[in-house]
Amino acid sequence: MTCPICARDTDVAYKPFCSKRCADVDLARWVNGSYAVPSDELEDIDAAHDALEQATSKPH
Repeated sequence: MTCPICARDTDVAYKPFCSKRCADVDLARWVNGSYAVPSDELEDIDAAHDALEQATSKPH
């Protein structure tokens, strides 16, 4: 099995990754929203729209 981040062989201690660094890179991608689970639910779309508006609105 290879690391999904860098394609090196995995390390048992960090499986499915090869190192702590690659595990941290993967975690950071989840945290910053690079990875997302698609949804067609109207509530999810509305929540995403509201979050985007809030994140891009300028402070008063």
